[in-house]
Amino acid sequence: MREAERIEILLAEDEPLARMAAAQALSAVGLEVIQASDATQALAILAERETVRVLVTDIVMPSGTVNGYQLAAMIAVRWPQIRILIVSGADRPQPGELPLGVGFLAKPWTGPDLADAVLALVERQNLRA
Repeated sequence: MREAERIEILLAEDEPLARMAAAQALSAVGLEVIQASDATQALAILAERETVRVLVTDIVMPSGTVNGYQLAAMIAVRWPQIRILIVSGADRPQPGELPLGVGFLAKPWTGPDLADAVLALVERQNLRA
């Protein structure tokens, strides 16, 4: 697992234990994690913070009105500079379902798998900067 520079990650996950595990895995490599319990909260955070570099979102978030696919699509349009990683244990995206450049990681993931997937998105973003 690689060590990260101080980079802000927005984590949108409705399950508290999954959110806590993901936040710990990402924080362990030096990423600054901002947590949201649903897509509505994630969008509000992004509207206030210009420093978020990556969104990590679950697909299924029953507590909100927007799922992870819809959230990824909205963010890809409104904040194209933000890299997106979708994680899910239930759904698997079909070809064409994800916006261009959006990553996918199947649950269950390990902490190093999640951190490496996020850091790969950051590296890809840095190459384009």
